[in-house]
Amino acid sequence: MSKISGSEIVIECLKEQGVDTVFGYPGGTILNVYDALYKHQDEINHVLTSHEQGAAHAADGYARATGKVGVCMATSGPGATNLVTGIATAYMDSIPVVAITANVGVNMLGKDSFQEVDIAGVVMPITKHSFIVKHIDDLAPTIRRAFKIAKSGRPGPVLVDITKDVTAAETEYIPETPEVIERKTDTIREEDVNKVLEMIKVSRRPFIMAGGGCIISDASAELAEFADKVDAPVCDTLMGKGAFDGRSERYTGMIGMHGTKVSNLGVSRADLVIVVGARFSDRVIGNASKFAPNAKIIHIDIDAAEIDKNIPTNASIVGDAKEVLKLLNSKLAAQSNKTWMSEIEDLKKQNPDVYSFDTLNGPAAIKKIYELTEGDAIITTDVGQHQMWAAQNYTFKEPRTFLSSGGLGTMGYGVGAAIGAKYGRPDKTVINIAGDGCFRMNLNEIATAARYNVPIIQVVLNNHVLGMVRQWQTLFYDHRYSNTVLDDSVDFVKVAEGLGAMGIRANTLDEFEAAMKTALTAGRPVVIDVTIAGDDKVWPMVAPGAAIDTCFSEDDM
Repeated sequence: MSKISGSEIVIECLKEQGVDTVFGYPGGTILNVYDALYKHQDEINHVLTSHEQGAAHAADGYARATGKVGVCMATSGPGATNLVTGIATAYMDSIPVVAITANVGVNMLGKDSFQEVDIAGVVMPITKHSFIVKHIDDLAPTIRRAFKIAKSGRPGPVLVDITKDVTAAETEYIPETPEVIERKTDTIREEDVNKVLEMIKVSRRPFIMAGGGCIISDASAELAEFADKVDAPVCDTLMGKGAFDGRSERYTGMIGMHGTKVSNLGVSRADLVIVVGARFSDRVIGNASKFAPNAKIIHIDIDAAEIDKNIPTNASIVGDAKEVLKLLNSKLAAQSNKTWMSEIEDLKKQNPDVYSFDTLNGPAAIKKIYELTEGDAIITTDVGQHQMWAAQNYTFKEPRTFLSSGGLGTMGYGVGAAIGAKYGRPDKTVINIAGDGCFRMNLNEIATAARYNVPIIQVVLNNHVLGMVRQWQTLFYDHRYSNTVLDDSVDFVKVAEGLGAMGIRANTLDEFEAAMKTALTAGRPVVIDVTIAGDDKVWPMVAPGAAIDTCFSEDDM
């Protein structure tokens, strides 16, 4: 059997895993891998981003939109460290990404060589596993193991660092068929299932909370059937958007700091809260000691470490959400909670929309995007007010259509993620919604979209301030606006044109509608600069450290 180089082995292993697209940026130590990529460019599409962070976010967006493993590459030193924010973003939201970096040769390690960084050590706390490959015979098994770790159990990012001499060395390569990843069911115990079933049967005010785990496990159909069987209302976390159809009468909206009053008050009045694939984030539960004070808690999660971590539970089932819900659905007789469902309907009537949709503001722009796309787009966001407005005002009806940095809250995430999502789902309209503060962090990736003519739509809700931070400064810091006013003269329309995209400015709702219609048919990347007021706020809101049933709107003040 003939021998091939380590660089060729990297490519063969990617092909073996079904990888069709890689996002990255070349450099000295990874040159051999890029030379092999050149020879296989008809089999693996490489997208050259403007910055390595953009490559990591693109791999993340690709993974969230498709359910497949996203792949990014970078060279040693600053190339590798520029991936760190994107890797941490994927880790916090349990997104399967494999990051491949190269390092200096084995004999140069530990000598402060040019562009040498222990990247495997750097990312250890923010990956499921990190490897450094120092011998050619370890290369193929390590890459295969990295993909298995990334997508098995609770998914997450894995980093493989390869020394340059290994990319040049040669050895025999024996192809392997990737191991089938089985769903995690061995931890589902019959006694746990029976306890949960009994708690559901005696409950009269059950509430279901869906998290990102429902999307990761493709459990939407099972979740819908479960909600009908329990006869319960359903709320979601930010990461759970789209797991449950937002058009359903059972749906009450997002829960938490900027959740709906219906969800926050409903969960606080429930006698049973069933949490599926969520981790009880502080932004969801508010004051932990006052969360759902009248309810028993059931927690279903694939990761045993999450059980009782933030909120004490009365019952739990550890396992894949889809498999757990399948089992519960097969054993649970249909319940009837008409009085409770009627109470939830009354709560909805008592708490209508808090925003005005007849003039141009963030929520009105989001509503208009929903109308024009008929709810069929993939929405990516950056982080801040616009992110909350998007979560609140675009109705998500299916999973993998809302891509946002939830756990890490990464400003600058959206453009790269939108590019990755469009490569993964070219049939979908992909729209990134950002504030001006976020957009300027990674707007260089618009150049990437223009280079490859990736027709993403970038909507910049431009209020000339760091909106969410300013909101806190208004409400909790006595209007001391320290370093949150962006009163410069950056023109995003000119920036877009300078980067090779189409730029459109919108100052009224009619202008925005016209701009969106143009963007949706343009067939090229478009940036829409949307002028909104600097003091618009996200409502409702729960003050930090307060119970979620103390949520308030502007009228309450």
